[in-house]
Amino acid sequence: MSFLATQKDGRVLLHLYVLPRSSRNGLRGIHENSVKLAITAPPVDGKANAAVISFLTSFLGLKKKDIEIKYGLHSRNKGVLIDVMDGEEIRTRILSALSI
Repeated sequence: MSFLATQKDGRVLLHLYVLPRSSRNGLRGIHENSVKLAITAPPVDGKANAAVISFLTSFLGLKKKDIEIKYGLHSRNKGVLIDVMDGEEIRTRILSALSI
């Protein structure tokens, strides 16, 4: 599963496939080498992107400044840079939440 990539600067790039307007927020599985993330927010006026950041900060226990959407601001496919957490720790938490 290659939904994570470590960048040259040490940050981790998490590939997401976002499902806006879902009934509840949460991880839903793996979709083509991306983590499937359901969020309740609509994809309007940046609300879905804000919800993605909010979910990840809560899920990973990080601050907003430690997470940045690198690509996909207007797409379901997003790349999120995570600054202060090891890739293996992120992978472990995601796989544990998905029970894989």
